[in-house]
Amino acid sequence: MKKIFQVVGYQNSGKTTLMEKLIYTASVNGFHVASIKHHGHGGKPDTKDSTRHQKAGAIIAGVEGDGTLQLNIKRDSWTLKEILAMYESFPVDLILVEGYKKEMYPKVVLIRTEQDMPLLELENIQCIISWVELNKVEYPVFNIHDEGKYINFLLELLKNKSFD
Repeated sequence: MKKIFQVVGYQNSGKTTLMEKLIYTASVNGFHVASIKHHGHGGKPDTKDSTRHQKAGAIIAGVEGDGTLQLNIKRDSWTLKEILAMYESFPVDLILVEGYKKEMYPKVVLIRTEQDMPLLELENIQCIISWVELNKVEYPVFNIHDEGKYINFLLELLKNKSFD
């Protein structure tokens, strides 16, 4: 079973940038990384973000939206479970997922504004990276500008924690 880890947040919270950093860091630390991006804003996905994932070091980078999985396989719709089943056959040991907020995999949540607080009700949160100050939160919280701290935390989490 491959390790699966999610990066979630609302639009423009920094998900793709964090994915790039995680893909790069995991890759240079020996992980064979694949990525999946959920294009949740309607319409067919473009390859802009998956190209960013590949440039960061992802061996496989896919994007799904409006029933199109950018591995050039067309059907009515795709669930994350179906995509992950396909990814199981690829020679990777870590799958980083951008989006799919309501899935149950371990995740980091990006909070950009106070209006994003409902995201803290999601399941399996491992830590929060926030643009605003958060008080009385039960998870490790990192300021968006403390990149070294949260990247190291996430790398150790990926190295040491079993997600099976």
